[in-house]
Amino acid sequence: MTNSTLIEPQLADVRAYLKEDIGTGDITAAIIPETVQAEALVITREAMVVCGQAWFDGVFRCLNADVSIFWHVQEGEAVSPGTTLCNLSGFARALLTGERTALNLLQTLSATATIARHYAEAVVGTGCKVLDTRKTIPGLRNAQKYAVVCGGCYNHRIGLYDGVLIKENHIVAAGSIAKAVQIARQQSSVPIEVEVESLLEFQEAIAAKPDRIMLDNFTLDDMRTAVVMNQNAIELEASGNITLENIRTIAETGVDYISIGALTKNIKAIDLSMRIKLVH
Repeated sequence: MTNSTLIEPQLADVRAYLKEDIGTGDITAAIIPETVQAEALVITREAMVVCGQAWFDGVFRCLNADVSIFWHVQEGEAVSPGTTLCNLSGFARALLTGERTALNLLQTLSATATIARHYAEAVVGTGCKVLDTRKTIPGLRNAQKYAVVCGGCYNHRIGLYDGVLIKENHIVAAGSIAKAVQIARQQSSVPIEVEVESLLEFQEAIAAKPDRIMLDNFTLDDMRTAVVMNQNAIELEASGNITLENIRTIAETGVDYISIGALTKNIKAIDLSMRIKLVH
């Protein structure tokens, strides 16, 4: 995907977002004669990592293909407060109708990319990769997964269909960690991960030989012990109560991955403003 092109399934999502806002019609924009032209600019009021240009563009493409958009910044670029992100020109009705949906997408995806950048920078040099989770905003799963990568982190499984993650309830239902892994191997060829909550469970998981083991809410000492016990045999992932303040210390225990739900669920939308003026 380029910075300004969405594939058809993504455009279908954008049309749904517009339908949610427009409904039977934008009765406020209708007060503007349909031939009136306008110009607009979008600025950010806070520092951010730019993300979501394709979704922003897609909103206006769906409304009127003649809307012109010129970006002054690159996708994935870190910018300062007060930066002009882009200029738009076209029919005033299209700009007014698309404003909120376009800004909603841009400010949300940029928020995800921005927090991802903070976490990615916090582990630079450790060799550890920061992963997202499935704790995404409904309807924005793929877009937020994209934003995480844009910010410098990595995707965990996209959904329930592309990776097995055996958690406590799965283990109880299957009978044991070994049995759960065995059945998963028989049923699917996708990567298999097991979540453990103690060193005892960790030993059981190592014996079952999944592709990855998630250390859920382990203490730092137990993480270090698990790394030594593992001897690089299986990928290790830390999860639970990860913050910007402690992530580097966790990465330095020697785990391969750290997964963080906050990348997609604990975001604060970037403060953006779109200013429109009529062209006379």
